[in-house]
Amino acid sequence: MQDYLNGLNDKQREAVLFTEGPLMIVAGAGSGKTKVLTTRIAHLMQQGVDAFNILALTFTNKAAAEMKERIEHILGNREARNLYIGTFHSVFARILRADADKLGYPNNFTIYDTDDAKSIIKSIIQDLQLDDKHYKPSYVYGRISAAKNSLINAAAYAQDPQIQKEDARSNRPMMGTIYDAYAKRCFKNGAMDFDDLLFKMYELLVLYPEALSKYQRRFKYILIDEYQDTNPAQYQIIKMLGAMHENICVVGDDAQSIYSFRGATIQNILQFQEDYDDVKIVKLEQNYRSTQSILNVANHIISNNKHQIPKELWTSNDTGEKITLVRTLTDNDEGRFIADTIMEMKLRHHFHNKDFVILYRTNSQSRSFEESLRRMNISYKLVGGVSFFQRKEIKDLLAYLRIIINPQDEENLKRIINYPTRSIGKTSIDKLLVMANETGKSFWEVLHEPEVADIRGATANAIKSFVLMIKSFQTQLSTHNAYDIAFNVGKRTGLIAELFNDKSTEGLARYESIQELLNAIKEFTETPDEEGELHEKSLGGYLQQISLMTDVDKDNDENEDTVKLMTIHAAKGLEFPCVFSVGLEENLFPSSMSLYDRADLEEERRLFYVAVTRAKQRLWVTYAGSRYRFGSLIQNDPSRFLEEIPKEYLDQTFTGMSNRPASNMKGGFGSTTRNRSESATPLKRIADKIQQQNNQQTHTPSPKFQIADPASLQEGMKVEHQKFGFGQIQTIEGNINNRIATIDFGAGQGIKKIMLNYAKLSITE
Repeated sequence: MQDYLNGLNDKQREAVLFTEGPLMIVAGAGSGKTKVLTTRIAHLMQQGVDAFNILALTFTNKAAAEMKERIEHILGNREARNLYIGTFHSVFARILRADADKLGYPNNFTIYDTDDAKSIIKSIIQDLQLDDKHYKPSYVYGRISAAKNSLINAAAYAQDPQIQKEDARSNRPMMGTIYDAYAKRCFKNGAMDFDDLLFKMYELLVLYPEALSKYQRRFKYILIDEYQDTNPAQYQIIKMLGAMHENICVVGDDAQSIYSFRGATIQNILQFQEDYDDVKIVKLEQNYRSTQSILNVANHIISNNKHQIPKELWTSNDTGEKITLVRTLTDNDEGRFIADTIMEMKLRHHFHNKDFVILYRTNSQSRSFEESLRRMNISYKLVGGVSFFQRKEIKDLLAYLRIIINPQDEENLKRIINYPTRSIGKTSIDKLLVMANETGKSFWEVLHEPEVADIRGATANAIKSFVLMIKSFQTQLSTHNAYDIAFNVGKRTGLIAELFNDKSTEGLARYESIQELLNAIKEFTETPDEEGELHEKSLGGYLQQISLMTDVDKDNDENEDTVKLMTIHAAKGLEFPCVFSVGLEENLFPSSMSLYDRADLEEERRLFYVAVTRAKQRLWVTYAGSRYRFGSLIQNDPSRFLEEIPKEYLDQTFTGMSNRPASNMKGGFGSTTRNRSESATPLKRIADKIQQQNNQQTHTPSPKFQIADPASLQEGMKVEHQKFGFGQIQTIEGNINNRIATIDFGAGQGIKKIMLNYAKLSITE
């Protein structure tokens, strides 16, 4: 028996040793799936499979790097560097770099991030003279993204009657026109957005059989991590690539499928057995992360879902403490309770800040926790805030670097042509853009002859100087590394000097950000080369790396001693000794938008399961009796998920903090009995008061109440709800199967988000 198999349990070993044919590894939370994946790849290579014939797809670059490192350690050689291993986007970008010319793109195509894409969409909306408040760029981008992930191009979008009906109902009939213009603009700019990296990979394989055959022959063994999070485009690509050998190994956990809003579909993993004959299924149910008490709660929660692959997590770890269920009077009290508990746990049990995470359903919940942590002088980090790479000064310098690589990139050219200021005004830029559109040339091409657009004198000279400067940078591509070029750009353009001369606090921060970017590029160029990779220290290599970074890669620093605050979605794949899962209230968690559809409700339950299984030692579940939402104080019912947890697994407490200073709070373990006895009577009074308010707010429908066709409802309409009374529709979002209206019901009920297909609304005028 090989040494690398010794540390595996029986089920893990079974998954590693089964190498030929389709395999589904159902990997429960904390069951060591990364260990199984890496050992399986090492075993394949040990059995003589060439690293170049193995494709392994992950959902973060960090996971890919960790897997490579582990494989190298197991094998004791550098062969792992020849593996095709990385995120879907990074691996497909690598393939497309080689074959992009078949699709009419340059091999050095630009990769647009979300902000770049929205910027283009915004300019298209302006060009079409549409109302950008109605055609919101973020909404349009989401619609186009969903279409691409469902493998629907602009032409198919325009011809699909169902899609056209949806757009007509939402009063956005120009969506198809915008999509078409956006696709053409990206193509003209020699750019792909993130969704294109999947969509164009699919097109390459479908339109060019020789490319499909080449990659089918190359990738004899395919492994996919987090298979439950794949979308239709990823599913189809994998199915095509694996059709020749069918040595496909998928690893995932249907109980952790929580990304349907990104286009992921749980059906991919649930129907894997139907896609291939003789599928072997291995369930990894031994958990190495959590206590048995935490797993007991997790198992009971997920058992309430009908659509699942049954499994029962167990562990040889200690039983551990019971889960603490805490009710507070208000959301501010919830924040104070958690800050006090963190302080107490640090003092009594010697935990560090980095051992704690606060997990919430929506980003808007972070306020009360941030305020309370600041008050207690507890260091924290908000994961998922504004990314370093989204700051203006960073995007400005990166725009220069991208133009050097791909001067056809119109969006980045517009960003920098007059920054820092070089006397090229908006009027001149607009003339050049009009000329480019009329002649069919790129913006970069018309910059070479500004006189054609009737631009002369100092402005024409400034444009020509700009073009010469960019060309001089381009001559350095073959002789200079990424850092040298970036430093020269910052210096010669005057960008660094402009930021240095701004002595304000904001100016200093921007200057320090640029220095941090240059430091990062320097570190990139000085990292030892990997065998088998070309030009990775080049400017192009650096730009591709940062374009493909995931949120987890950017935000998570395990060594930083701070309490982490994040949504549960952002916590996927992470673990912490101490977890606070907060806001377990009806209409918040589960979300009010998920209450009318079983599939949506089950995903909410999976989300709670993910929150619970992040915890290694201690878990608190909290909810507030009232909180402000949409400007109104809302009285809350406990989440239905709490009723699904057997009482013997819970240590319940009520803490009424509103009339006491935060420093008097005695939360956490060892003090719950006193809190319960002190607060029993107030708790009943609160419950009675909430019930009384609910009774008072019951609405009796009007005699003329008639349920309207959901498709006929539009923004601005006045409506009547059977329970909430009279209100006015503020906005409508979502697709035809999931149209969600934001309705203002006035002082009595406030603003509510309602799924129109189930709302039963009557139009009042």
